[in-house]
Amino acid sequence: MQYPLVHVGFVLLLVGTQAVFTLLSVLNVRHADRLLDREQEWVETALGVDDLDELRGYHRLTSAFSELQSWVGLGVLLIVLYAGGLSWAVELLAATSQSVVLQGIVFFVGLAVAAQLFSIPFSVVSTFGIEEIFGFNNQTAKLFVRDTLVQLGLSVVFVAILGGAVLAFIEWLPTLWPAAAWGLFVVVSLVMQILYPRVIAPLFNDFEPVDAGELREAVEDVFERAGFATSDIYTMDASRRSSHLNAYFIGFGRTKRVVLFDTLVEKMDLPELQSVLAHELAHWKEAHIWKQFAAGVVQMAVVVAVLGWLVSFDPLYAAFGIPASATYAGLLLAGLLVGPLLQFTAPLSNKLSLAHEREADDYAAEIMGPAPMIDALGRLAGENLANPFPHPWYATFHYSHPPIPERIRRLQERGDSDVAASADSPENIAPGTD
Repeated sequence: MQYPLVHVGFVLLLVGTQAVFTLLSVLNVRHADRLLDREQEWVETALGVDDLDELRGYHRLTSAFSELQSWVGLGVLLIVLYAGGLSWAVELLAATSQSVVLQGIVFFVGLAVAAQLFSIPFSVVSTFGIEEIFGFNNQTAKLFVRDTLVQLGLSVVFVAILGGAVLAFIEWLPTLWPAAAWGLFVVVSLVMQILYPRVIAPLFNDFEPVDAGELREAVEDVFERAGFATSDIYTMDASRRSSHLNAYFIGFGRTKRVVLFDTLVEKMDLPELQSVLAHELAHWKEAHIWKQFAAGVVQMAVVVAVLGWLVSFDPLYAAFGIPASATYAGLLLAGLLVGPLLQFTAPLSNKLSLAHEREADDYAAEIMGPAPMIDALGRLAGENLANPFPHPWYATFHYSHPPIPERIRRLQERGDSDVAASADSPENIAPGTD
C-alpha cells in the first residue's frame, strides 16, 4: 500500500469525525430524556405536549436512524474506495479517450445517481415508517416517486454544470482555478436566491398568494406595524407531504417572499401567525439574508482554498492508485476531507444565525408583544415534537436557532409574563453534562 500515512489520516479523519458526532447525538438523547422527566409540567403547559413518551420516542428514533444512515454511508464509501472502486471508475473513463472535463462530468453525474439510489431506502423508512408512526406523513407513494425523480434530475443538472465548470477552470487556469471556482459559487448562490422561490420550489409545492380575507387583513396589519408596504406572502401546500409546521423567508429584491406552511395557518391562531410573520420580516428588515450571504462567501473562500491545496497534493492520488491527471477524482477525495472541516467549524456560522434569530424574536415581540410569539414558539415545538432540551455541546454544532426554552424565557423577560402560555420555563436548560 502506497503512502500508508495518507490512508491512516484519511480513515481516521472520516471515522473519527463520525464517531465524535455520534457521541454528541448520544449525549443529546440522554440529556433530553433526563430534562423531559424533570420538566414534564413545563413541557405539558408551554408546549402543549401531553404524551412525553411520544416526544421522547420520536427524538430517540429519528436520532438513531440518522446516525445509522451516516455510518452505513461511511461504510459503503470506504468499502468502495478500498476495494478499488475509484481507480476502476477512473480507468474506465480514461479508456473512452474523452477530455478530462467530459470524463469528470460523467463521473459526477454517476456519483449523483449513486447517492440518490443509496438514499432511497432510508427515505422510504423515514417517510413511510418513522413519520407515519408518529402521524406526520401525508405523502403518497406516487408523490414520493415523483419527488425522487425531480430531485435526481436537479442533482444531475447542477453537478454536471458546476462540476464541468470547475474542471474546466482547473484545465484553463491551473494556478488560479480556486479563485475562479469561488467566483462561480458566489454567482450561483446569488442566482439561486432568485431561482429557488420562482423556479425550483414550485416543482415540489404549490404556492398561493395570501389575498382577501381575515388572514390577509392580519398580514397587512403586521406590515403596517413594521412600516413596510405589503409584499409577497404565500401559503405553501406542505400538508401534501407532512403535517410539520414551519415558515421561511427567502430571496432579495423583487424575488423576496415570506412563505407560510398551510399546516402553520391551520394550527395557529391569527395573533400567533402575525408574530411568526413579524419574526420573518425581521430577517428582511435587519438584512440578515445579506449578512448570512457575506459569511457564506467568506466560508466558501476558505473551503475552495483548502480544496485547491488538496487537489494538487499528488500523494492523495497515488494512495488510491489513480493518476494525478484525474482531477475529478481528486475533487471527490478532497471534498471528503473538507467535510469534517465544515462540521467542526459549524459553530461559527451557527453563532451568526443564533444572533439573527434572537434579533428576529425581539422584533416580533416589539411590534406584536411577547405573548403571541411565546405561544407560537410553544406550538411550533409541540406540534413538531421537537426536542426542547438539546445538550449544549450538540446544540453548538447543530442548532442555528436557540433552544425553545431559551427563546421563551427571553421573551418573558421583556414583560407580559402573565399570558396563558407563559408558564415559567426551566431556569437551566443545560444543567451539566452527561
